[in-house]
Parts: sequence; C-alpha cells; structure tokens
Amino acid sequence: MAITTYAELKSSISSWLNRNDSDAVIPDFISFAEAAIDRDLRHYRMINRVDATLDSRYVQMPADWLETVRFGITSGSTYRLELISRDDMLEYRQDNNDTSGIPRFYANIGDTIEVFPTPNAEYQMQLQYYAKTPALSDTNTQNWLLTAAPDVYLYGALVHSAPYLEDDARTQTWAALYSAAMQSLQKASDDTRFAGSGLRMRVTSY
Repeated sequence: MAITTYAELKSSISSWLNRNDSDAVIPDFISFAEAAIDRDLRHYRMINRVDATLDSRYVQMPADWLETVRFGITSGSTYRLELISRDDMLEYRQDNNDTSGIPRFYANIGDTIEVFPTPNAEYQMQLQYYAKTPALSDTNTQNWLLTAAPDVYLYGALVHSAPYLEDDARTQTWAALYSAAMQSLQKASDDTRFAGSGLRMRVTSY
C-alpha cells in the first residue's frame, strides 16, 4: 500500500507487525523513529533560515534547532561568525574585559547562541540551521520526509518496536533495511547539495 499520510503509516506498521496488541503503541514507535532520524540525518530539506536583529550578547535558538549551518552578519559587509568553544568564549571575555564591538565569534550555550564581542549597535543577522522534521500526528498528517522517504519512516518505526516485541527475528531485517534507507536518503541529499562543485576542466586554446 502507498504510505502518504500519518494514518496510512500507522496502518502499514500495524500490518507489518501483525499483532493485535500493538496499535496503541505505534504512535510511540513513530515518535522514537523521528527522534533518531533527527539525530542521524542531515538532509538539505532540513535547512531553515532565520533573519533577525542582533543587539545583545545572547540570541535565542529556534525551538526546532538541531545544528547550525551558518551564522553571520548581513548588514553592511556580510561575513560569517566563527564558531568557538565555550571555554574559548570565556577566555575571550576575560582577556578583553568583556568588550563590546562588531561580533566576530559565537558559541552554543544551552539553548542560546552567545556572540563576542557583545554588539555595540544593532546588526542584521542570519542563522541557517538544520531543523527538526515536523512531527507527524493526527493533525499534521504529512511532512517532507514521509513524502520523500516513507521507507525510512516505516523501517525506523519497526526498529523501535523491538523492545516491545522482545525476541522477534524480524527486527534485524528491519534494522538493516532502515540503515540502507537512511544511507540512500543522505547520499541523495549530499549529491544534490554538492552537485557541480567538483573539479573544472580547463580548456587551452592553441
């Protein structure tokens, strides 16, 4: 059967499990699969962008933030801020008396981004980041991942049914299928992102 909606995904998982007592926990298997996918997958479709004003030491990360791709200033001369560790950030502030100025560095501090120097004015900033895939539910019945790779969702959910099923020999097969589907999806994304970035042929005229 085609898997295009949350309801169809749950129905397909139920059919694969072939157990009368699993329907109530299938949404949990899907949620566990989504959490694992967000940890392991970095697909170009997961990249979001936020434009905002940078005028303080800390910037709140978006609620769906997973990993920063690029963080930079876009007002005036556009440039990228350099990522540093929290320890380096502390040393920079101690060595420079917590000075203010044009931000050049940033560090991830909890659910915020700390910049250094502290902005001495308002600057336009842009954050590009990998975002969590919108979770499926009875009200959010589709997302880009289910459309692009229903097999990832299906096998991922089946893999996370393993503790519930206990000693079921099928779980090894599902794990292998899930791994292959994830690798294929990541490769397709990488091929799309980096297409055309290889070596260029130089033609010499005579």
